[in-house]
Amino acid sequence: MFRGNSAMTGIADTLLDPSPALLWSFKTEASVRSSAIIQDNKVFVGSSDSNLYCLDLKTGSKVWATKTSGPMEAPPLFLDNRVYAGSTEGILTCFDAKDGHSLWTFKTGDKILGAANYYSIKNGGSNELRIVFGSYDYKLYCLNAMTGKELWNYESGNYINGSPAIENNQTVFGGCDALLHVINVIDGKQTKEIEAGAYVAASVALSEGNAYFGHYENAFLRISLTEAKVAWSFKDKFFAYFSSPALTKDRVFVGGRDKALHCLDKKTGEQIWEFPTQGKVDSSPVVAGDKVVVGSDDGRLYMVSLKDGKKVWSYEIGKAIGTSPAVANGIVIVGSDDGSVYAFGKKP
Repeated sequence: MFRGNSAMTGIADTLLDPSPALLWSFKTEASVRSSAIIQDNKVFVGSSDSNLYCLDLKTGSKVWATKTSGPMEAPPLFLDNRVYAGSTEGILTCFDAKDGHSLWTFKTGDKILGAANYYSIKNGGSNELRIVFGSYDYKLYCLNAMTGKELWNYESGNYINGSPAIENNQTVFGGCDALLHVINVIDGKQTKEIEAGAYVAASVALSEGNAYFGHYENAFLRISLTEAKVAWSFKDKFFAYFSSPALTKDRVFVGGRDKALHCLDKKTGEQIWEFPTQGKVDSSPVVAGDKVVVGSDDGRLYMVSLKDGKKVWSYEIGKAIGTSPAVANGIVIVGSDDGSVYAFGKKP
């Protein structure tokens, strides 16, 4: 799933070769602004050509492609042999992961740009899988993952651009209403509403009762959900944040429109290091072992040292990389505005 887990922390449980090679590339018919996901040695990714693709992780060959309701910028979600993905036409579709045929659709009032998240709830004697996602119609929706039946919706004050994070029976998201919304996943009722200070375009990451995110007014925040207040704020230059953060035990990694990847102290918010690129960094970084992988609008994919922010490796694709890398089995998958999906890893 997008960011690797329900708390959206951006951690991949794999090690990466320090000098990866291009293993394969796959060309779609339009820009790839959907971040890919990896499951069962398959890559699932949407394209602005209105297709959802399933590719073989090792070879890049097409397993299947299915036409959708419109351009796909939202990252997919894989759950119980099904793939869930929203389109800019405002329709969330549940696909069979085996062959890509549509199982059901759910229509919202506007475009869907963020990935769905999921949780499980006891219902009678069994567990019920539910998915949660936001739309530009200002609403956060909760559906039964198997049937697509709407269970609840929560209306915010403006567009919901990112993906909702889930931890401790709470789902948390920021919106273009400049608020951080904390919602009970059981019934969809708001438990807290916290001032964020500006539009929140990216997804929130959760850790130990804290929410981490950047906003449009050039600040990156840690907010205590229990105290409903800002624990710290990092503000370096006058550039907004559209990147979702990655969280380790003691560090926070986030890209900025100041053309840099930032590493912050998780406890204090003080900057540990900064890695400069030649373009804005809307791509969300992924931590894999002792390395951090991130794309930039300068057309390059970067791998940097987690310890000191020194460049380990880079690859020039040539067109902007606004998507977030998907990392598994020692392989990095990333899409680009040039319409292709790329795989990097150690040559067999």
